[in-house]
Parts: sequence; structure tokens; C-alpha cells
Amino acid sequence: MATAQGHMGMRMTRQRRVILEELRRVCTHPTADEVYRRVRRRLARISLATVYRNLETLADRGLIGRLEPAGGPRRYDADTTDHYHVRCSRCGRVGDVFAGRLPALETAFRKATEYAIMGYRLELIGLCPRCRRRPAGVTAKAKGGRQAPKGPRGVHGR
Repeated sequence: MATAQGHMGMRMTRQRRVILEELRRVCTHPTADEVYRRVRRRLARISLATVYRNLETLADRGLIGRLEPAGGPRRYDADTTDHYHVRCSRCGRVGDVFAGRLPALETAFRKATEYAIMGYRLELIGLCPRCRRRPAGVTAKAKGGRQAPKGPRGVHGR
């Protein structure tokens, strides 16, 4: 049951609720600008700064994921389950990889440092199916806002 107080003492304002709903409608890992364009269709008077601030609040509270891919803008993910991400090095599209834990990698990390490893984020880099079909030099711009089909071997175009 939804309450006005929301998650972890955070008030679930109409703006936050609409931002969260719009983020959950896409599987493209949108940037704040992309979320803003979607939310403006429903809340015409909302500002970009409000969207940025609320995305950060939702991420800080664990309601959404925050992705900071190397060489790209910060993106947001409505799926907070454990999974990895794959980024297309040509068009920047980001997808989900549901591969489970990687115990051998975790063991190697623990042996390679004196840090107490508490977790890790893994970003795979490659070419998305659309870019693989195009010759080098021709880029495919990732579409923000439509559902991407499920890919092979646990990869989703989110």
C-alpha cells in the first residue's frame, strides 16, 4: 500500500511518483535529460533541476539505480535487482546482463587488494546488435523511450 510518507521516510510527492513511473516505463537506462523530456509530457511545469534533484534522491534512497558509465553521462535504472550492464562502444546504448554472481572474480578481487571488498560494479563494453549490423563509421543512435526487445543470453536492452 502506498503512503504519503513513501520509502525510508521520504515523502513520495507527485513529481517523484511521476518520475519513478516514467523511469519504470522504459528499459533504456535514460539520462536525466531523457527522463525530463518524458516527465514534461505529464507535468508541463516541472524543471530540469527538479528532475535531477529527484532522480538523485530516489537513487540515494535505493528506489532506482544510478549508472555512471565510463565515457558517458550518468544514467538511471528502475531495476534495482543485482545485475550487470553492457554498453555499446559505438552508440552508447546500455543493456542489462543477468548473469548471477561471479565468485571467481570476487575471489580474485579479494586476493588482489588489501581492501575489504564489499561489492563491485561491472560494466561490459561491446557492440550492440544494431551496431554490429552496421558498417564501421555509421552510428546508430539509441532510442530513448521505447521498450527494447530481450536479447540473447540474459541481455536486455535497458
